[in-house]
Amino acid sequence: QVQLVESGGGLVQAGGSLRLSCAASGRTFSSYYMGWFRQAPGKEREFVAAISRSGSSTYYVDSVKGRFTISRDNAKNTVYLQMNSLKPEDTAVYYCTAAGQLTIATIKHRAEYEYWGQGTQVTVSS
Repeated sequence: QVQLVESGGGLVQAGGSLRLSCAASGRTFSSYYMGWFRQAPGKEREFVAAISRSGSSTYYVDSVKGRFTISRDNAKNTVYLQMNSLKPEDTAVYYCTAAGQLTIATIKHRAEYEYWGQGTQVTVSS
């Protein structure tokens, strides 16, 4: 079992930055792929970014490439999402998630992720 707790959300103006953190407890953190999804009101939960077990590989949805950076610190059991140049359309609840096994083909598939945090609200004002 893995418990995930997100923090760092808030209200920011367009063009601003936020850094989300996700602290994990439970089984070995470094054995999991970690990801971030987001869900805006009235929309499906969508993939944002993911990172491999070692942190050597990262993956992003096209809409955040060049603006968001996912990273992890396995010594601290924490994954981060640095969000720069935020836009109003980035407004959503952001969820941290973990998966024991992923492939290139499945890394964006919500159903492949086993554990989820409670989410943290990010609001970007125009």
